[in-house]
Amino acid sequence: MGLLCSAATAQRSHQDRPGWKLVWSDECNSPDGSPPDLAKWTFATGGGGWGNKELESYTSRLENAEQRGGNLVITARKEDYVGLDGIKRPYTSARLTTKGQFAQAYGRFEARLQLPLGKGIWPAFWMLGNNIDSARWPAAGEIDVMENIGEPGRIYSTVHGPGYSGAKGISFPFTLPAGTAVNTGFHVYAVEWAPNDIKFFFDDRLIVERTPKDLPAGTKWVYDHPFFLLLNVAVGGAWPGYPDETTSFPQRMLVDYVRVYKGEQKPSP
Repeated sequence: MGLLCSAATAQRSHQDRPGWKLVWSDECNSPDGSPPDLAKWTFATGGGGWGNKELESYTSRLENAEQRGGNLVITARKEDYVGLDGIKRPYTSARLTTKGQFAQAYGRFEARLQLPLGKGIWPAFWMLGNNIDSARWPAAGEIDVMENIGEPGRIYSTVHGPGYSGAKGISFPFTLPAGTAVNTGFHVYAVEWAPNDIKFFFDDRLIVERTPKDLPAGTKWVYDHPFFLLLNVAVGGAWPGYPDETTSFPQRMLVDYVRVYKGEQKPSP
């Protein structure tokens, strides 16, 4: 993508949605071989497993994240690699985040993606509270707009917070319409987030709605402050399991765009 990615202000004429105003976007239209736009994204790197027993080392190399064919391409590769952390891993991939560069409380957050597919392949579009360094996880909150664990016709949308995190996250498995698969075409994955309400969407179809009444008794709704965005393709992990002889490499997630909106202010009567 590089710095040539179109600015949000230049795209509003055809990207605004009824009732929403575009405030941030990455359209991923830079020349082939461009890196991600480092004015918008940073790389989270390392091979420490990320709390999930993942097998990859996340890198900042073009081999794992580059612009190509009008998309941002995040590629998981099977290769021995030792990162700056000194940890040797049998796979590489990329994890991009807007932490420190963009965060927002409330609005519509969406990405148009074509997912990789294979046993042990775990692509995700998600969000974390921007107070993660002080409040720590899961108190800062996590909104998983979309995760996939090798099922062509199913995605998962989840919220994690204090007392309902990890395997106890409040998750909804959505079965895609018949004849639809995550890896054979692009789909729009989105949340519309308001105070005390988070709605998850697949291609503008409402998947599930979460409110404080969905939380376990005695736990706290922590979705009341800015969150930043993440995109990644993990390899392995306690939840998706691990690659086997059926898993082919490389595995690629294609990102057509990522857009964030705020609700339009209605004039006073």
